[in-house]
This record gives sequence, structure tokens and C-alpha cells, in this order.
Amino acid sequence: MKFLQHKNIKIFLNYILGPLLFVWLSWSIFKQIKNQPHLEETWLNIKASFTDARVINLFLVFLLMFVNWSLEALKWKISVQNVQPVSFFRSLKAILSGVSFSVTTPNRTGEYLGRVLYMDEGNRLKVISLTVLGSLSQLIITVFFGLLGLLILQPAINRSGLSGGFIWINLILIGGSIVFLFLTVFYFRIGWLVRWIDKIPAIKKYIWLINELEKADTTLLLRLLSISMLRYLVFVTQYFLLFRFIAVDVNWWQGFWATALVFFIMAVQPTIALFEVVQKTFWTEQIFTIFTVNTLGIGFVTTTIWFINLVIPAAAGSLLILGIKLFKKDEAS
Repeated sequence: MKFLQHKNIKIFLNYILGPLLFVWLSWSIFKQIKNQPHLEETWLNIKASFTDARVINLFLVFLLMFVNWSLEALKWKISVQNVQPVSFFRSLKAILSGVSFSVTTPNRTGEYLGRVLYMDEGNRLKVISLTVLGSLSQLIITVFFGLLGLLILQPAINRSGLSGGFIWINLILIGGSIVFLFLTVFYFRIGWLVRWIDKIPAIKKYIWLINELEKADTTLLLRLLSISMLRYLVFVTQYFLLFRFIAVDVNWWQGFWATALVFFIMAVQPTIALFEVVQKTFWTEQIFTIFTVNTLGIGFVTTTIWFINLVIPAAAGSLLILGIKLFKKDEAS
């Protein structure tokens, strides 16, 4: 009975609620772009950006995509080295394969399945907890800068009338700060989880799945946080470069904190990567209207980032997974 209920909930979220949300957000975005002043002039400016010196910004965004996933590969390589040492390129292939699995799963949870394909039998389940640890480090950075961005932008949000009453900002700041403190303490005391589970007879037999977490010392945890921080800066820089590419009138300070707030919202709300671009575009347009009316440009930036950072790596990961299947088939024959 519980299985059927879980299956029904999954069907509702993936095939009913998800598409409905997609349609509603798409319509909202369309209306915002349609009502943008100087829409035709903005569109002509976007087309012109591909033929002048600004195109170097687009090239740099592509380059930073490789930097982004290379940093994630380095982070995963460091995370799993105590279970099974892997080369950087093997780690990179595992990361890209994970991206291809993640595009149809809520909050990209499928990426764990793609990564473990590159581990030896017997080690695959062990590294899942370490992969989660790396994701947790990225979440801590995202929540920290998101809350700081909300605090810094609060006066601008108040002046814009975006929130329609700002009790919610204080509630988010308080609630988010509590969550951030909890995540940080949990992250640096991850060994507590292992020892706590070890005392529960009913689930003690599964302790081997997370035993590796107890070996995560402070040095490793700080290294993961540092790499997550670098990845975060890469993300923000990509946005800023694309704003320059299509001449969206947002300076670095405004762009950094507004983007941080978008990342924060996307991190805490349920998403499916295939619909993520619409949700992210909606929230990016909502937040950046504090500084600019160029909703077409903002939508272009968000869609381009999504395509470069997710679609292209997912396509590459799919080819890698196909290579794994063909290789195993040849071995069997």
C-alpha cells in the first residue's frame, strides 16, 4: 500500500504538477517579456551582440563551463579517494554521466547513479554518502550567500514593492539562518551521524553504507567547502559575463547578490532539471526587476546558462554512458 501511495505521489509530481507548473511559469514569463518596454530594440541588441566584440564574453562563459565541471570532478575525486582512488579524468567522466542521469530527476538526485558507474563493484554504495557530503558543502555555500544577498538587497526589495509586504523576508532570514547553522554543525560533525546510527539496532546493519563519513576529517571538509566556493564564483561570473554580452544594465555588485538570491531560491524549492530553466527564468526575472526592466535579456541569460551548464554536459555524459554499456557488452562477448 505504501509503495502504491509513493508511486502515485511520484506520478502526480512528475506528470501533473510539474507540467502544470511549467505552463503557468512559461505564461508568466511570456507576459513579462511581452510587456517589456523597447522590446524590439532589446531583441535587435541581442542579435547584434553575436557580431561585435562582446562575443568574447560568450566564449568565456563556455570556457567557465569546463572550469565548473572540472572543479566538481576534483571535489568528487577528493571525496572518494579513501574508498577508491580515481584519476581526474575518470572523475570528470563520472560527473558528466551523473549530469545526464540528473536531468529527469527531482533536484538532480539521479546524478549519484551516474557517478557510481565508474566505481568498482563493492565500492559503489559506499561512495554515495561521500557524494552527498560534497553536495552538502555546495548547499552550505549557496544558503550562506543567498541569506547574505537577501539581507543586502532587502532595502532595494522594499523600495521596489516586489514582496508586497516584507514579513516574509524576516521569516526567511530567521528560518534560513537556523537551517544554515544546522547544516554547518551537521557538516563539521558528520561523524556523529555514524555513531548515532551505530546505536540503533534496527538500522545498525546498514552502517557500512556511511562508515566512510566518519573518516572525513576537518581538512577534507574544508577542502570541499573551498572548491564549492570556487564553483559558486564561477557560476556568478558566468551570469555577469552574459549580462555584459547582451548589455543588461546591471553592475557587478547588483548582479552578484541578485544571482545569489536566485541560487538560494532554486536550492530550497523542488525542481526537475528539464523544467528548471523555466523556474529559474521566472525567479531571475522577478528578482532582477529591482535593477532592470530588460526581462528579455534576463530570460536569454538564464536559458543560455542552463543550456551551456546542463544540456551540453548532459549530452556528453549520455555518450559516455553509452560507451560504458558498449564496452561491457564487448567484454561479455
